[in-house]
Amino acid sequence: MAYSYYSRLSSRQQAIYRASDRVGEIPLPRPAALRPCVQALRASLADDDRRAVASAAATLSQTLLEQLGAPAVALTVLAVRPSRKWGELHGLYTAGEEKPAEIRLWMRTARHKRVVAFRTFLRTLLHELCHHLDYHTLKLADSFHTEGFFRRESNLFRQLVPSVPPAEAAAPDTTTSARARRAVRPKQAPARDKIGARTGDERQGRLRFDSGERQ
Repeated sequence: MAYSYYSRLSSRQQAIYRASDRVGEIPLPRPAALRPCVQALRASLADDDRRAVASAAATLSQTLLEQLGAPAVALTVLAVRPSRKWGELHGLYTAGEEKPAEIRLWMRTARHKRVVAFRTFLRTLLHELCHHLDYHTLKLADSFHTEGFFRRESNLFRQLVPSVPPAEAAAPDTTTSARARRAVRPKQAPARDKIGARTGDERQGRLRFDSGERQ
């Protein structure tokens, strides 16, 4: 079933949405080779070591993208999440024609300044990587939050953390994306979203996605 914003899309965008919704898996050629990176990420979060978290997240991202034949993405880990009236920003994916794709993640909650739980942090990372993969692996012209998108996120999570029961991994993670959102390719005017207006980056032709807790 399509999310409510589907009716506001153009015919072309609806076709892209449906194409995204039909894909529920991204099989990794060698998921076992990525699990040491996952464990390093878990350990660095437990140690509250931001540099180690950044290194582990970057290594995991680079290795995962290499397995899928997708281009690299720059990754930065920051400290305390930005917060607004709608909640806390967990992650941000940006890309443009003249700048390389970039993912920014935050590892501390805004309210209590606590280190983010491992599973939440990993799912946020995978969420932003899924936007990157929509363009470079699925070859979609836009990246929409569809049920298929969230199934792909959960599918990657299960491959990296196989001990998680399927029902738990498939459940929507309300901490990383409580509502469906969309952004568009550079040079295409992005529609306003109920969650927020266009960003300055979008107005300048730079693609921008975020994930965060929506109240």
